[in-house]
Amino acid sequence: MAHYHIFPEKDTTVYSHPDRVKMNAGQDEILELVKEPGSSDQHHHPSRILMSFSNEDIKTAHNLIGSEIFNSTTLQTTSSVNLQLTVSNTKNLVSIHNINVYAVSQSWTEGTGRYLNLPTSSNGTSWAFRDNSTTQTSWTGSGTDVNWFGTGVYGTGSISSSVLEQGGGTWYTGSEFRATQQFLEGDSLDTMFEVKNIVQKFSSSLFNNDPIPTGIQNNGFLLKMPDSVESNASSSFGEIQYFSVDTHTIYPPKLVFKWDDSSYVLGEGGIAKSGSLNISFYNNKKEYNQNDEALFRIHVREKYPTRTFSTTSNYLNIGYLTTSSFYSIRDAHSEREIVPFDDYTKLSADDKGMFFKIFMKGLQPERYYRILLKHVNNDETVIYDDDYYFKVVR
Repeated sequence: MAHYHIFPEKDTTVYSHPDRVKMNAGQDEILELVKEPGSSDQHHHPSRILMSFSNEDIKTAHNLIGSEIFNSTTLQTTSSVNLQLTVSNTKNLVSIHNINVYAVSQSWTEGTGRYLNLPTSSNGTSWAFRDNSTTQTSWTGSGTDVNWFGTGVYGTGSISSSVLEQGGGTWYTGSEFRATQQFLEGDSLDTMFEVKNIVQKFSSSLFNNDPIPTGIQNNGFLLKMPDSVESNASSSFGEIQYFSVDTHTIYPPKLVFKWDDSSYVLGEGGIAKSGSLNISFYNNKKEYNQNDEALFRIHVREKYPTRTFSTTSNYLNIGYLTTSSFYSIRDAHSEREIVPFDDYTKLSADDKGMFFKIFMKGLQPERYYRILLKHVNNDETVIYDDDYYFKVVR
């Protein structure tokens, strides 16, 4: 019943265009995958995206989930980690395209440059260098495959083309170190990469100091088009732009940890209700600090209760929803779904009734949010959307 969001500590786009191989774009509000035509040639030069989340944030998420669930290799359905980017703009896209995500194998510096700066800044990572144009530390292994410390785990930074500049980051190869997502014509271009395998390896290194291949240093993620697309210098797939962590919108990239820690224990005499119900929240605040872990309590009662003789009001009776009951969160202004109904948003039950928790850290502060409830029973599936609002403040 839990979603926990963390945001990047740094991100940037690196460009292979001959005019921009040493340019840093660490402070741009936009990240982009694009193949730019050359200024003095007819070749199309690809870009890539680098993104990293802090070790402390990953540790916090790991501890919230618990090692048994997070590191399990047999209970994959009990937790998930998604890398989510929100699309800002697209141009001239092909009808079908794929984006790959890899674990970066070397450290890099974000820098403070911007695409439109004149002169361009080179005080951070670029296609050519992983630090800056003064120190000029090249991406080790760019153009070759490197066997990391003799472990049999290979890293690469190659691009299979003799007419394109080598560089653009280095990454581990192999299925455990990558994720991919395919987009068809008409699909939402927001990403939802399943990167749990990669984050598990970050975590194994952070907590246990496990060596490669069990653990890898957290150098973040690299997003790129497939090799066959990048290396085809004669054509472009179009352009996809995503909001970066430096955006002034509510759509920065995020790493979403999801796990099912719901419990369902009915109180004495408790019965899961069906049919027409009145649902309300009680003892809940209207405002929450962005660091709060908030518990939301739900009161459930029949809309048309059976008439009985009793010495107490039926308003005091504890009612329950079924085990197939979920919550969702939407931004109250944009109507964007922040937390969807899924297997990780199940409602819990105890002797006081139904409840769920929300980690406010993953929600943008100074905004209002709306809670929706979904109740699946033998009769029907009902969505309760009755203006359950709350605000997150700094």
